[in-house]
Amino acid sequence: MAEYQNIFTQVQVRALPEMGMVEDVDLGNRTKSATFSSLLGYFGNAQLGPIYLGTFGVISLATGAIWFFIVGVHFWDQAGYDPAVFLRDLFWFSLEPPAPEWGLRIPPMGEGGLFLLAGFFLLISVCTWWVRTYLRAEALGMGKHVSWAFGGAIWLFLVLGLIRPILMGSWSEAVPYGIFSHLDWTNLFSLTYGNLFYNPFHALSIVFLYGSALLFAMHGATILSVTRLGGDRELEQIVDRGTATERAALFWRWTMGFNATMEGIHRWAWWFAVLVTVTGGIGILLTGTVVDNWFVWAQDHGFAAPD
Repeated sequence: MAEYQNIFTQVQVRALPEMGMVEDVDLGNRTKSATFSSLLGYFGNAQLGPIYLGTFGVISLATGAIWFFIVGVHFWDQAGYDPAVFLRDLFWFSLEPPAPEWGLRIPPMGEGGLFLLAGFFLLISVCTWWVRTYLRAEALGMGKHVSWAFGGAIWLFLVLGLIRPILMGSWSEAVPYGIFSHLDWTNLFSLTYGNLFYNPFHALSIVFLYGSALLFAMHGATILSVTRLGGDRELEQIVDRGTATERAALFWRWTMGFNATMEGIHRWAWWFAVLVTVTGGIGILLTGTVVDNWFVWAQDHGFAAPD
């Protein structure tokens, strides 16, 4: 008999939709129905809905849609309203910030004002979505770990598009809205300030980025390898250790001499992931405001070999 391997196949359990808590919960802003998707079932739970939007969810989606519409219409204009050109050159289109001579003033729409308007709506969208994650966790009696993790990403977002441009005295320091223009900005930023490879906070950010990939791969592989023994039911495994957890722990103890607990691995992964954007944001914030050339700084502090 062929052994069941869930890395290739996944059993999709179908029953009546799970509608969640209904007692002592405000259902006024929650949808009433749920559907199932076999395609989504390959990646997660097959059930779609119900969803709770609420006031902040509506504001976030509305302002996010306005940002998307502004950027999209600008791209459409750059394409000369030609669908073929739009599809061909989509990655090259860009909504640019104001020129340096405008400083922190608000320029005309055609000279960067549209960029600021789009950024205003994007800022509202991201921040109200954060509020939504906090309030939903609070309503469900959860910890706020998701909100603070999202806050770490918002920190980097704010540094790039708001905090650092204000400290530098010019909106031109903000990141443009575009695919290749965004990548070009990143490359030019590194070249302008003496190579970000010599920025220690950039180095820390990369360490946590690679570390997060490694930790999540290790944890994901471990749990998948013991799902046949119930390892995917991690909450039960934390309080009632059984065959799955014992084998998973034994594997890493034999392999590395050390094993994390079923709870501890999530703390490791949470911190590693959050510190990617936290340290990255610090490194970007110091660039141009405190340090003008990271290579020179690294030489002065013994972080890089002298010329």
